Amino acid sequence: MAFQQGLSGLNSASRNLDVIGNNIANANTVGMKASRAEFAEIYANSINASGSSTTGLGVSVAAVTQSFTQGNITITGNGLDVAINGNGFFELTNPDGSLSYSRAGQFKLDRNGDIVTNQGRQLMGYPTDPDGNRLSFESTPLSLPTGGAIPAQQTAEISAEFNLDARAAVAATATPPTPITTYGTSLIAFDPQGLEIPVALAFEKAANNQWNVYTSVNGADPALSTPFTISFLQDGSLDPATVVPPITLTSPNDPTLTFPATLNFSNVTQFGSNFAVTNLSQDGYRPGELTSLKIEDTGVVTARYSNGESRAAGQISLVDFRNSQGLAPMGGGAWSMTFESGDPVRGGPGEGKLGFLRSGAVEDSNVDITFELVSMMTAQRSYQANAQTIKTQDQVLSTLLNMR
Repeated sequence: MAFQQGLSGLNSASRNLDVIGNNIANANTVGMKASRAEFAEIYANSINASGSSTTGLGVSVAAVTQSFTQGNITITGNGLDVAINGNGFFELTNPDGSLSYSRAGQFKLDRNGDIVTNQGRQLMGYPTDPDGNRLSFESTPLSLPTGGAIPAQQTAEISAEFNLDARAAVAATATPPTPITTYGTSLIAFDPQGLEIPVALAFEKAANNQWNVYTSVNGADPALSTPFTISFLQDGSLDPATVVPPITLTSPNDPTLTFPATLNFSNVTQFGSNFAVTNLSQDGYRPGELTSLKIEDTGVVTARYSNGESRAAGQISLVDFRNSQGLAPMGGGAWSMTFESGDPVRGGPGEGKLGFLRSGAVEDSNVDITFELVSMMTAQRSYQANAQTIKTQDQVLSTLLNMR
């Protein structure tokens, strides 16, 4: 029996050393979770046995479990590196179509624009509209529009925020001078092909609290346009009764192509201070190529384009399990679901018990090197002690065999 006890101790100590060695080897592996060997004593079953007379048969490794505590987060600066700060796992689609789960957020873009791991597993997420609003609660592989440019968008609205000087003198005649030089500003609008359309606005005081607005498209003289009038209340705000008509834009590539653009003057004022434009914008843009990506802490992946536009391309989904210890390690920083782990609970980062994401960073291994080295010395002593048990029993048997 002593030989069996010693042998079981050797096997268990050796298994423990294997676990410790694996932890130390993966101390720098992103998303690695440290394991530990858990032992259980072995006893022979007997109906008439009592606790005071039963001798144990040794030890066995009952389980090798992993600790899913949070690892340190290290900044990398790589936009596709993502760390989970809190609970949850990334959901991945394996090359064979099965699902796996990981804490290692070192992602890449493949030739198709898919976000993948080094093992070729695709990152899963939710489809969104361009503003980042989730369109579905069913996760799908995330893919980015890297194949071509986003199309241009023609200008539909021009928004202006400026102040007209209430101290300005009323124009001497009803006919404006040529060119108009009192107050003015300009911007660039776009036609459906993304071609630039220069637009100018000029202002002349027609009467107290009333201004004529002249418009210019494609370099035309504003004085030749038909003006419209804007009126102000005594507090300097725009009169709500003022009607601001749309401006007609003409494509520089095709004079027959015209389209209206709304003028938003809701934030225009008339105060006794210098003329100043505080905001002038329009909603059109040129075609654009993908230049960079940004991942928000809520998992929304924003694609940035060369024309200055940004669009959401999806949202990274996270999953959690009732029993993370029940997950089966697959290698490559991934686990697979088992009956013991339970079914995954999906959601967006920051929802419920799920943690937030940190882009440009990775989660380090949670292996404590100091603890592992101390554990290795303890396991080594245990191995030596069990070997000594076998050696001692061998000496006892030799003594018995040599008795005469």
